[in-house]
Amino acid sequence: MTHQAFLLYLFLSFLAMISAEETERGSCYRIATGALAGVVIGDITLTILIVSATYYCASKRRIKKEKADKVYMNVRANCKN
Repeated sequence: MTHQAFLLYLFLSFLAMISAEETERGSCYRIATGALAGVVIGDITLTILIVSATYYCASKRRIKKEKADKVYMNVRANCKN
């Protein structure tokens, strides 16, 4: 019984989607394939640029911190003598 109810639900959902698609077909805004590809490529490029800039700044900050730790350790080692 549950299997039949599920199939009935799927069938009715499919009919609702078809009827909604037919009524909205006239007012749909069409976007060209080239424009869509341009948006996707631009998004990927911008994401890679942001990730690269973040990585560059984070690694530069990490190196600066490591250098400061080395200087501090050397100063402490020199003070012990």
